[in-house]
Amino acid sequence: MSTSKSVEQRLDCISHSEAQTQRLGLRLGTMVQAGSVILLEGTMGSGKTVFAQGVALGLEVREHATSPSYTLIKEYYSGRLPFHHIDLYRVNSGDSLWSLGLEEYLEGDGVCVIEWARKARDFLPKDWLLVNIEIMTDTKRTLHFESEGDHFLEVLHEYRRLAFGF
Repeated sequence: MSTSKSVEQRLDCISHSEAQTQRLGLRLGTMVQAGSVILLEGTMGSGKTVFAQGVALGLEVREHATSPSYTLIKEYYSGRLPFHHIDLYRVNSGDSLWSLGLEEYLEGDGVCVIEWARKARDFLPKDWLLVNIEIMTDTKRTLHFESEGDHFLEVLHEYRRLAFGF
């Protein structure tokens, strides 16, 4: 999924705590619109679910978003937009993705956040935002944002401006 991106299509930042990682997700959640697809990558324990929980908070989801590792997909309809939290860690093939109905979520009117998103590369729409989270220390993370498509180019520009003032 990662290719050579322009400066406008990329943003790197450091989170110093779980709470800060969640706040970065929350900020993004306030900015996304219906049909948005956010892809999360990173090793086990890097903070993908924490970031997704922040997105849910930004969407004003009233329930606490939990990891869908065993159910694969959790749906929340109590926020300003439907929120679909998808975890593909346990998925081993494209056939499994078809049987999940992944394309319906990706083409729907909600916001999809997909953990272990590389497994869905054949299903991705033309617009998406990848957030790759790397562990630096027990509490510190580097977040690499990469946008694809016009919508997320605008979102990333505004995110950069609001979060960092430039």
